[in-house]
Amino acid sequence: MAVEQGGKKAGGKTVTVEQIRSAIRRPKIQGQTLIGLGLNKIGRRRTLEDTPAVRGMIDKISHLVRVVDDKA
Repeated sequence: MAVEQGGKKAGGKTVTVEQIRSAIRRPKIQGQTLIGLGLNKIGRRRTLEDTPAVRGMIDKISHLVRVVDDKA
């Protein structure tokens, strides 16, 4: 396995998510989940490693984000 700087695997699967709704008037945990994904403003995108933990976070706040791109 190739390893990049920072200890991340090179060539792994990634998923790009975009925030499409605000966390205002939502339970606090949903706002914290957005921050955990690296999102906090509408329109922001993040490319993340495709792991079960990240997929679970996306599933919990699927009404606030959308999956823009899945890359293998």
